[in-house]
Amino acid sequence: MRILAVSDVEDEAVAASLPARAGSIDLVLGCGDLTYEYLDFVATAAAAPLRAVHGNHDVPPEGLDDREVRVWWDGIDLHGRVVSIDGLLVGGLEGSPRYNKGPFQSSEGDMWLAILGMVPALIANRIRHGRFIDVLVTHAPPRGIHDRPDPAHRGFAAFRTFLRWFRPRYHVHGHTHVFDTRMVTQTQFGPTTVVNAYGARTIEL
Repeated sequence: MRILAVSDVEDEAVAASLPARAGSIDLVLGCGDLTYEYLDFVATAAAAPLRAVHGNHDVPPEGLDDREVRVWWDGIDLHGRVVSIDGLLVGGLEGSPRYNKGPFQSSEGDMWLAILGMVPALIANRIRHGRFIDVLVTHAPPRGIHDRPDPAHRGFAAFRTFLRWFRPRYHVHGHTHVFDTRMVTQTQFGPTTVVNAYGARTIEL
């Protein structure tokens, strides 16, 4: 399975190449801070299913006048959910740590509540499939991996525990902007490969 993960900025080169790649992408994952229009365009051009989480700069869909957009988002929203997409077990957690009164920001306690809500589905996966989850999709990174020391860009400590407990093959996130090719964007944490999808990243499973 080939996954295209996108986050934070609209990559013009990737967007231009998508029509030629239609059929070669099996799943599009949105890691936050992208417009609804861009996410829909990428998934449509790639002819692939789309799942996504919100970033801390996203516009809440309930604040939009277009009801169809709200319904569309409900169908692709991964926050606090675990779903099977052609046998791939994918779950997601939205937003960033709280640093002001903006949308999609959470305390560590809030994030733990969202994780606990996923536990029944994760345990069911373990019983049915022999594993909890294949890919975790978030906006923020785990604490101490690809994050920054400022309050707006630090990672969630809860994510590190999630990775230790549920051992996904991949944890794909955004939020940390990449301005230098020397920046680390892929890190191994136990059995999990943590990938910063800033812009766009293709992952082969």
